[in-house]
Amino acid sequence: MLYHKIKTMWKRDPETKHKTLLEGQWQTPEFEALRKLDWIWTEKVDGTNVRVIYDGDIRDGDIRFGGRTENAQMHSGLVNYLKSTFFPETFAEVFGSGNVTLFGEGFGAKIQKGGGNYRRDQGFVLFDVMVGDWWLRREDVEDVAEKLRIPVVPVVGTGPLNEMADYVRAGPLSTWGNFPSEGVVARPPVELSARGGARIITKLKTKDFR
Repeated sequence: MLYHKIKTMWKRDPETKHKTLLEGQWQTPEFEALRKLDWIWTEKVDGTNVRVIYDGDIRDGDIRFGGRTENAQMHSGLVNYLKSTFFPETFAEVFGSGNVTLFGEGFGAKIQKGGGNYRRDQGFVLFDVMVGDWWLRREDVEDVAEKLRIPVVPVVGTGPLNEMADYVRAGPLSTWGNFPSEGVVARPPVELSARGGARIITKLKTKDFR
C-alpha cells in the first residue's frame, strides 16, 4: 500500500500558480467542520517517504522496503540503515502474524537539501503504522517505535487548526536542532475518514508563510 497524499489545510491561489495560500478557504469541508477540535500536531520532516513492509504470513517472514511509489529509488546509505535496523524476528515478536506496514521519513545528509541539519548520516523516523486494514492510534505508534527502538515524529502541540496556522506562521525551530522546522502535520484526536474513504489529515509548511 502506498501512502496517501496529505492535503494542505487551505486552498492555494491559482493566480500565483498555487504558491500562495488562500487563508480561511478550507481545502475540504471536513477541515472546516472539524477546525475547532484539538488536533494533534507533529513536526513535518523534510526527507523521503519510506515504507517498511512485513507479511507474517510469508514463510520466511520477509521484510521489504519501498518509497512513495513502487519505482522510487532510495539513497544507498538509507537502504543500509533500513537493513541494519529492521529484522523479521523483531516484527514477529511485536506483531505476530499478519500484514504490517510502517510509514516514515528517510532523512539526513544527502537526502534533501539541508538534510544534514537533522543528522550527518541517513536514518528513519516513524509517523504512521497500518496493521491489516487498521491505522494505529498515536499512542500505539509510539509503543511500536519503542519496541522497535526507532524514533517517532515528535508532537509539537495540540489545538484548533487556526492555532496551528499561527504556530507555523511564527516559524518554529525544528526539534532536531537550531534550524527552521519544515512544518506541521495535523490529525484529529481520533482516526476519521471523509465520505470517500480518504483519511482526515492535513499539513502546513513553514515556507507557505515566507
